[in-house]
Amino acid sequence: MQKLCLLDAYALIYRSYYALIRSPRINSKGENTSAIFGFVNTLEDVLKKENPDFIGIAFDPKGKTFRHETYPEYKAQRESTPEDIRFAVPIIKDIIRAYNIPILEVERYEADDVIGTIAKKAASSGLFVEMITPDKDYGQLVEENIIMLRPGHGASPMERMGEKEVCEKYGLQKTSQIIDYLGLMGDASDNVPGCPGVGAKTAAKLIEQFGDIGHLLERTDELKGALKTKVEENKEKILFSKFLVTIKTDVPIELNLDELKRKEPDKESLKKIFERLEFRSFISKMFKPETIQGELFQNPTKPQYIQGDLFGNPINSVANETNSSEVLFDAGKEIVVAENLTDLKNTKHEYHLIDNEEECLQLCQKLLTNKILSFDTETTSTDAISARLVGFSFSVRPFEAYYISVPQDFEEAKKIVGIFKPLYESEEILKVGQNIKYDIIVLKHYGINVRGPLFDTMLAHYVVQPELRHNMDYLAEIYLHYRTIHIDELIGPAGKKQKNMSELKPEEVYEYACEDADVTLRLVEPLKKEMDRVGATKIFYELEMPLVPVLAKMEMDGVVLDTKAINETGNLFRERMKNLERDIYTMAGHEFLLTSPRQVGEVLFGEMKLSEKAKKTKSGQYQTSEAVLEGLKSKHPIVEKILAHRGLKKLISTYIDALPKLINPETGHLHTSFNQAVTATGRLSSSNPNLQNIPVRGDDGKEIRKAFVPEFGCIFFSADYSQIELRIMAHLSGDKNMTEAFCHGEDVHAATAAKIYKKALSEISIDERRKAKTANFGIIYGISAFGLAERMEVSRTEARELIDNYFATFPAVSSFIETCKEKARRQGYIETVFGRRRYLPDINSGNAVVRGYAERNAVNAPIQGTAADIIKLAMIRIAQRFEKEHIRSKMILQVHDELNFSVYPEELDRVRSIVIGEMENAYKMTVPLIADCGVGQNWLEAH
Repeated sequence: MQKLCLLDAYALIYRSYYALIRSPRINSKGENTSAIFGFVNTLEDVLKKENPDFIGIAFDPKGKTFRHETYPEYKAQRESTPEDIRFAVPIIKDIIRAYNIPILEVERYEADDVIGTIAKKAASSGLFVEMITPDKDYGQLVEENIIMLRPGHGASPMERMGEKEVCEKYGLQKTSQIIDYLGLMGDASDNVPGCPGVGAKTAAKLIEQFGDIGHLLERTDELKGALKTKVEENKEKILFSKFLVTIKTDVPIELNLDELKRKEPDKESLKKIFERLEFRSFISKMFKPETIQGELFQNPTKPQYIQGDLFGNPINSVANETNSSEVLFDAGKEIVVAENLTDLKNTKHEYHLIDNEEECLQLCQKLLTNKILSFDTETTSTDAISARLVGFSFSVRPFEAYYISVPQDFEEAKKIVGIFKPLYESEEILKVGQNIKYDIIVLKHYGINVRGPLFDTMLAHYVVQPELRHNMDYLAEIYLHYRTIHIDELIGPAGKKQKNMSELKPEEVYEYACEDADVTLRLVEPLKKEMDRVGATKIFYELEMPLVPVLAKMEMDGVVLDTKAINETGNLFRERMKNLERDIYTMAGHEFLLTSPRQVGEVLFGEMKLSEKAKKTKSGQYQTSEAVLEGLKSKHPIVEKILAHRGLKKLISTYIDALPKLINPETGHLHTSFNQAVTATGRLSSSNPNLQNIPVRGDDGKEIRKAFVPEFGCIFFSADYSQIELRIMAHLSGDKNMTEAFCHGEDVHAATAAKIYKKALSEISIDERRKAKTANFGIIYGISAFGLAERMEVSRTEARELIDNYFATFPAVSSFIETCKEKARRQGYIETVFGRRRYLPDINSGNAVVRGYAERNAVNAPIQGTAADIIKLAMIRIAQRFEKEHIRSKMILQVHDELNFSVYPEELDRVRSIVIGEMENAYKMTVPLIADCGVGQNWLEAH
């Protein structure tokens, strides 16, 4: 049977946009491309996996529909369309046209009416129809040859919903009853009233009893109490709601199969659109590497690139010429576009391969006469700790670079690298690199201590545009107007990967490696201009660059993990899990698979009936998430035991089993990577492994910290800022009451509670302090009464009252919050006290949800960002003091507001003095910065 796929455009566009609202896709032009990217991703998924014979995409028309004409309030409460969606829709339509897919749009009718009409006609004509939409209303259209496909979240597959699945999901006998179901319960998103007081569960029960709305309204005498009154008093409203939610299947549109027949896309048009949007992944998927035999792949040569001066100004730009004979080939990571095969062979740069010791000595002397040096390493791994050199490259002027290959034998390689030691360690020469920390760590293996001033192009762009990408290929395209090839592997004649980096011959690699150093050098001037333009120069030179060698040393030193202790904890946890399993099975009356959400749901809700309002997932199984079970703990002790079992299982898989496997066999340590260019606020992140998410709350989680120990013969020392974000709030807002609490050394949460509840400090209960603490950390970041009520487990009325009292107590905090929002609206960004910017393009959005998220960031960014900057400054100064005073103890971990050290006992007093002194004096505020500290045999004891 032939297949027709019909896509509901706006439903998919909105879904894509909101799915990425917390981490939107922003291109170099500052355009939010989330909605476009998500829509194209779904479309590609449909084309590849569903492989339709016919396809069409329906849009809502401009202007009012027949529903608005009948009911002006229809969708009246909806927020205005987000600006980023308004920007996206015309581009999406251009993309659809380039795919040669018809756009289905009929005046006065919504997309679901158009899809409903075509779906019914197509099914009657013998086609199998798939409707791709997240909208539940479409369930009413589902029949034998018509199904729904609801896009999944993330990498999850689409949910296929036929008649059986729709009926099971909503507790109905037939899909047409969806109309009655929605008519009774209404639809708040569309302003469809329904019957007041009737929710999903009641609607399903009424339909099960009466069949449909018509029979219900005829037999209201069978109802009782308040429900009878509600239904009888709202008959007109119920009937009208049914009319509004009914998808029309008689829209004036013909089923034109010739028009809907799937056609080949216009790839050239798509490529131009994707290039403009910077959708490189779609380009690489659409344009497979050409199978070009002969010289191109057997003797790889550099493609022609746009040449330019040091400032990125194009010279004789081939990209400004039109040439229809473009050639594409894959160089391992990026698709490279050249004008033609001749251009691939003709180059205008001077890239040199240095392959003997005498030439190395001469080159080193030559390069030592320069004031700036760009360098790069070619290695065997992306993990700097385990990587070994294949070669390294230098550039001191645009379009000129040198590559030195090294032998595989480590000692011989070390000898070659050592020739350039004076160059790397010169205090006079500015060292330029892309992610220079990686190269510093790799070179350290070979006895090189990179010294002198540093310039990292990745970090320069990070302080300019923190939320964009910062890789070299991207920066080259944006600032130098051409594309690069970054290689890890070269492609063989048949497009197969033939060799790894260590197996490549120097003559195969040197031009690629030279380009890395060359391009990095040419990025310096445009990035300097950008930093000056946005006021980021100071934070770059005074914070980010001095921090690089500090983090490099921390990563190289690593952290000691006591594998014996962590294994013992694992055995203890596994024994407790067995005991929990026995208790759970006894309470349930039988064994079941505790790791199966479906089986857990059946036991708790199907058998034990712990909730009459149990919700189900899209696939029809009961929801058993942690949040759901937390709300049921008081219902039965089995719930708490299941949560405890889950918690232990997660700790075992995430930490106890995983961490020992990540110990470096050569060093015997864990070596995390501290990432400077990931978070938009300026906070450091940790990866491979992430040591910033080691549990700090809960007795079981804390047991993991017990396995982190100092070096042999040392003790663990931990220092962390006390309530630094609240102190920054007090400083920035100038609030008198909050400032006094900190300056008098009071327990700020108890003091807050005393002021809010108008009691003496000594009369404040533990529960009142807990609520005040929740308020302190929640209200300043824009938490709602609903959110605060859920977090504190109180009524919304009490939460609202607490918020009102809070701002009455701290009026300057309220003013500061509004000032941050207003400043962000006016200038489009907010800053930390050090000048770090967070751009907020949605701050003036007409859509309240989108605007609200930006407003919360407008308050959060200057506080959290300032805290991040302060601890970075403290780390730099501590490291400088350690070096100057020849301290052997090591700073080994940073966890946001906390620093951890492996300390020699005889140095403890000195280390404590340096660390606390530098942390507390990193930045002078109107309230004191306080750092607490502790010592112990492991992380848990020290913190």
